Amino acid sequence: MSILFINGSPNKNGNTAVLAAALLNGKNYTTLNLTDYVIGAYGQNLPNDGLDTVIHAIEQADTIVVGSPVYWHNICGSVRNVLDRFYGKVENGSLSGRKLYFVFQGAAPEKWMLEAGEYTMKRFAALYGMTYGGMATNKTEAEKLSKEV
Repeated sequence: MSILFINGSPNKNGNTAVLAAALLNGKNYTTLNLTDYVIGAYGQNLPNDGLDTVIHAIEQADTIVVGSPVYWHNICGSVRNVLDRFYGKVENGSLSGRKLYFVFQGAAPEKWMLEAGEYTMKRFAALYGMTYGGMATNKTEAEKLSKEV
């Protein structure tokens, strides 16, 4: 089983990566840092766009962990761009058989912020045929959820 961690944080070794490491403790996984790629907003056509590389990595993985810090009360922009850009580029249901987990952390997020982020990830997983495995927002939740990964 191959596991891919998609890190949306601009800090490659920051809190989002630490939370993912707690979720994936003892498991071999590959990290893809979105800040290493040019991925524009939906509708942009930027030179050296890296979205196809990200999609290919997702297609090769059995388990995907998406990590985002809470920015402006929601999922960070780099993760949002990837989600938005899937529309029309990736066929609905085409990622069937994969499992998706979400790590979402912030300094003091309110419950509604976390619920909104999780709702988005559940819908994203369902649209593309993935099974949603759950969300971790702190180390305790990540360690508990780790048993299912």
